[in-house]
Amino acid sequence: MSRGKLARGQGVKVTTREIRAASFQGPLPPPEILEQYNQIVPGLAARIVTMAEQQSAHRQDLERTVIRKDVELARRGQLMAFAIGVVALVGGFTLVALGRDAAGVTSILGAVGALAGVFIFGKKAQRKELAQKRE
Repeated sequence: MSRGKLARGQGVKVTTREIRAASFQGPLPPPEILEQYNQIVPGLAARIVTMAEQQSAHRQDLERTVIRKDVELARRGQLMAFAIGVVALVGGFTLVALGRDAAGVTSILGAVGALAGVFIFGKKAQRKELAQKRE
């Protein structure tokens, strides 16, 4: 018999392979896969579910912390802007009362303009952020 040829009467052996791929979204695999994990290591499915619950609780806690800090920073910024605005306005009116009209009016207009600009810029930034989150 020569190489590469089959002798008469010999069958041809065919080998097939099946490759499967599965994917899922979310913190937990489908119940069938969880059951397979349990077959490999008893109790593993419960550990996976517990891990997903802990991760979810951790993420929610982080989100609460970030929101709380953002509110604190916004409030602090508003208070500082108010204080700066009041100082600038009082200073401007004081300058006008002392006869320094140009400097006083400039101080008053500058304070009002700066506060209005910050307000308008903040609103635009909020709208842009909301639009990005919607996408």
